[in-house]
Amino acid sequence: MDMYQLDKTVNQVYYLEVLNRLHEKVRWKRPKIFASNSWILQNNNAPAHMALSVREFLATKQITVLEHPAYSPDLGPSNYFMFPKIKEILKGRHFDDIDVIRSNTTAALKAVPQNQFQNCFEGWTRRWHWCIATQGEYFEGDHGGIQQ
Repeated sequence: MDMYQLDKTVNQVYYLEVLNRLHEKVRWKRPKIFASNSWILQNNNAPAHMALSVREFLATKQITVLEHPAYSPDLGPSNYFMFPKIKEILKGRHFDDIDVIRSNTTAALKAVPQNQFQNCFEGWTRRWHWCIATQGEYFEGDHGGIQQ
Protein backbone atom coordinates (compact mmCIF):
# COMPACT_ATOMS: atom_id res chain seq x y z
CA MET A 1 0.00 0.00 0.00
CA ASP A 2 1.30 3.44 -0.90
CA MET A 3 1.81 5.45 2.29
CA TYR A 4 0.87 8.66 0.46
CA GLN A 5 -2.68 7.96 -0.60
CA LEU A 6 -4.16 11.38 -1.14
CA ASP A 7 -7.68 10.10 -1.62
CA LYS A 8 -7.78 8.21 1.69
CA THR A 9 -9.82 9.43 4.62
CA VAL A 10 -8.15 8.72 7.95
CA ASN A 11 -10.88 6.67 9.52
CA GLN A 12 -10.66 3.71 11.87
CA VAL A 13 -10.21 1.22 9.02
CA TYR A 14 -7.29 3.15 7.52
CA TYR A 15 -5.78 3.81 10.95
CA LEU A 16 -5.89 0.08 11.76
CA GLU A 17 -3.87 -0.53 8.58
CA VAL A 18 -1.34 2.07 9.75
CA LEU A 19 -1.15 0.47 13.21
CA ASN A 20 -0.64 -2.98 11.69
CA ARG A 21 2.28 -1.67 9.63
CA LEU A 22 3.73 0.12 12.65
CA HIS A 23 3.43 -3.02 14.77
CA GLU A 24 5.32 -5.05 12.16
CA LYS A 25 7.98 -2.34 11.71
CA VAL A 26 8.64 -2.30 15.45
CA ARG A 27 8.84 -6.12 15.44
CA TRP A 28 11.48 -6.16 12.68
CA LYS A 29 13.41 -2.93 13.29
CA ARG A 30 13.41 -2.95 17.12
CA PRO A 31 13.16 -6.62 18.13
CA LYS A 32 14.40 -6.08 21.72
CA ILE A 33 11.88 -3.33 22.36
CA PHE A 34 9.18 -5.42 20.71
CA ALA A 35 10.04 -8.57 22.70
CA SER A 36 10.03 -6.69 26.00
CA ASN A 37 6.88 -4.77 25.01
CA SER A 38 8.58 -1.60 26.24
CA TRP A 39 7.43 0.77 23.52
CA ILE A 40 4.64 3.27 24.00
CA LEU A 41 2.31 4.75 21.39
CA GLN A 42 1.21 8.35 21.73
CA ASN A 43 -2.19 8.83 20.15
CA ASN A 44 -4.10 12.05 20.17
CA ASN A 45 -7.87 12.10 20.56
CA ALA A 46 -8.76 12.00 16.87
CA PRO A 47 -11.94 9.99 16.27
CA ALA A 48 -10.06 7.32 14.28
CA HIS A 49 -7.65 6.85 17.20
CA MET A 50 -10.45 6.49 19.74
CA ALA A 51 -12.61 4.03 17.78
CA LEU A 52 -13.53 0.81 19.55
CA SER A 53 -11.88 -1.33 16.85
CA VAL A 54 -8.62 0.59 17.30
CA ARG A 55 -8.72 0.31 21.09
CA GLU A 56 -9.44 -3.44 20.76
CA PHE A 57 -6.49 -3.86 18.36
CA LEU A 58 -4.15 -2.04 20.74
CA ALA A 59 -5.37 -4.13 23.68
CA THR A 60 -5.06 -7.39 21.74
CA LYS A 61 -1.50 -6.54 20.69
CA GLN A 62 -0.75 -5.29 24.24
CA ILE A 63 0.42 -1.93 22.91
CA THR A 64 0.67 0.62 25.68
CA VAL A 65 -0.95 3.91 24.74
CA LEU A 66 0.03 7.14 26.43
CA GLU A 67 -3.14 9.03 27.27
CA HIS A 68 -3.38 12.41 25.58
CA PRO A 69 -5.45 15.26 27.02
CA ALA A 70 -8.04 16.68 24.67
CA TYR A 71 -7.04 19.75 22.65
CA SER A 72 -3.35 19.60 23.61
CA PRO A 73 -1.27 20.38 20.52
CA ASP A 74 1.49 21.55 22.84
CA LEU A 75 2.07 17.89 23.74
CA GLY A 76 2.35 16.55 20.20
CA PRO A 77 5.98 16.51 18.95
CA SER A 78 4.76 16.96 15.39
CA ASN A 79 2.95 20.16 16.42
CA TYR A 80 5.63 21.81 18.54
CA PHE A 81 8.74 20.47 16.82
CA MET A 82 8.46 18.81 13.40
CA PHE A 83 5.96 21.11 11.65
CA PRO A 84 7.77 24.29 12.77
CA LYS A 85 11.12 22.82 11.63
CA ILE A 86 9.72 21.92 8.22
CA LYS A 87 8.09 25.34 7.87
CA GLU A 88 11.33 27.05 8.89
CA ILE A 89 13.29 25.23 6.19
CA LEU A 90 10.66 25.49 3.42
CA LYS A 91 9.42 29.02 4.21
CA GLY A 92 8.87 31.20 1.15
CA ARG A 93 9.23 28.37 -1.36
CA HIS A 94 6.45 27.34 -3.76
CA PHE A 95 5.87 23.86 -5.15
CA ASP A 96 3.89 22.82 -8.18
CA ASP A 97 3.14 19.19 -7.44
CA ILE A 98 2.83 16.72 -4.59
CA ASP A 99 5.97 14.75 -5.50
CA VAL A 100 8.10 17.90 -5.21
CA ILE A 101 6.44 18.70 -1.88
CA ARG A 102 7.18 15.17 -0.63
CA SER A 103 10.82 15.20 -1.69
CA ASN A 104 11.44 18.68 -0.25
CA THR A 105 9.70 17.83 3.02
CA THR A 106 11.71 14.62 3.33
CA ALA A 107 14.92 16.54 2.63
CA ALA A 108 13.92 19.16 5.23
CA LEU A 109 13.39 16.48 7.88
CA LYS A 110 16.68 14.78 7.01
CA ALA A 111 18.42 18.15 7.40
CA VAL A 112 17.38 18.38 11.06
CA PRO A 113 20.27 17.04 13.15
CA GLN A 114 19.51 13.86 15.08
CA ASN A 115 20.38 15.51 18.41
CA GLN A 116 17.55 18.00 17.86
CA PHE A 117 15.08 15.12 17.60
CA GLN A 118 16.55 13.68 20.80
CA ASN A 119 16.21 17.06 22.54
CA CYS A 120 12.61 17.27 21.33
CA PHE A 121 11.68 14.03 23.04
CA GLU A 122 13.60 14.91 26.19
CA GLY A 123 11.60 18.15 26.28
CA TRP A 124 8.42 16.15 25.80
CA THR A 125 8.62 14.93 29.40
CA ARG A 126 9.01 18.52 30.63
CA ARG A 127 5.96 19.47 28.56
CA TRP A 128 3.91 16.75 30.26
CA HIS A 129 4.95 18.06 33.67
CA TRP A 130 4.09 21.61 32.61
CA CYS A 131 0.69 20.45 31.34
CA ILE A 132 0.02 18.83 34.72
CA ALA A 133 1.20 21.95 36.58
CA THR A 134 -1.09 24.17 34.51
CA GLN A 135 -3.97 21.71 34.94
CA GLY A 136 -4.21 21.09 31.22
CA GLU A 137 -4.23 24.73 30.13
CA TYR A 138 -2.91 25.46 26.67
CA PHE A 139 0.62 26.87 26.96
CA GLU A 140 2.06 27.21 23.44
CA GLY A 141 4.28 30.28 23.22
CA ASP A 142 5.45 30.25 26.82
CA HIS A 143 6.23 26.52 27.12
CA GLY A 144 6.98 27.05 30.78
CA GLY A 145 10.64 27.63 30.00
CA ILE A 146 10.79 24.60 27.72
CA GLN A 147 13.22 24.82 24.86
CA GLN A 148 12.14 23.60 21.45
